[in-house]
Amino acid sequence: MPEVELSAGTIAYEDTGGEGPVVVFLHGLIMDGSVWRHVVEDLRRDYRCVLPTLPLGGHRLPMRESADLSMRGIADIVGDFIAGLDLDGVTLAMNDWGGGQLLIGGDHDERVSRLALCSCEAFDNVPPKGAARTLPYIALLPGGIAGALMPFRFHRLRRLPMTFGPMTKRPVPRDVMDRWFAPALAQREIRRDLRKYVLSSAQGRRDLLAAAESLRSFDRPALVAWAAEDRLMPREHGARLAELLPQGTLVEIADSYTLIPEDQPAKLASCLRELLSR
Repeated sequence: MPEVELSAGTIAYEDTGGEGPVVVFLHGLIMDGSVWRHVVEDLRRDYRCVLPTLPLGGHRLPMRESADLSMRGIADIVGDFIAGLDLDGVTLAMNDWGGGQLLIGGDHDERVSRLALCSCEAFDNVPPKGAARTLPYIALLPGGIAGALMPFRFHRLRRLPMTFGPMTKRPVPRDVMDRWFAPALAQREIRRDLRKYVLSSAQGRRDLLAAAESLRSFDRPALVAWAAEDRLMPREHGARLAELLPQGTLVEIADSYTLIPEDQPAKLASCLRELLSR
């Protein structure tokens, strides 16, 4: 994977290349851009797809010890990444993690031409509903993050209601989940980075709530794609986001939990193509 050096550390990324419009895909906690693999396979013939691995636990390169890994800090990393690659006219697509919303109205806002919010954190839903709500308390305990990750060593435990079960209706392939969890299971420095993010959840919630009003200024094409059966991201949040965005279009995706790129990639790719045509 190519890498780009930023002030916070080194970010690895995938890039399909090509001359088409650029789509930057953002992923959630303890995963990487491979969550978008089926969507990218559909779009790559017409669009340049760029997938940074954010320092959210699935990254293989630890950040600098001084790096700000709060939600705001990681949003700044995304902005610096886009600027570092000199990407303009970007369609910014996010799923699960909602921190990309903090770029709107900020220093890198002018580089974003379209926005796709796909069943992601919004308003006060940080950490999102479900087992993730306990992570900030677990992270306060010595070795807490390492203990919370232990069930993910075992494939059969990954689909439990208290682990990854509520994220997808269909099992994520074992090799994909192995890739997601390997860095945090193996490297103390990755767990350190993950812990920093988790412990900043309260500030992330405040920042995301404050950023909601900034969405009113994003007078550019926007898609809100929400999973109709989402267990973690409140259904009403999708409607609220679409109302805030002046050009927001709400699409409910049937037969899917939070990770729409896993459960309904063809439908999501179709929605993104419609957004990119606007």
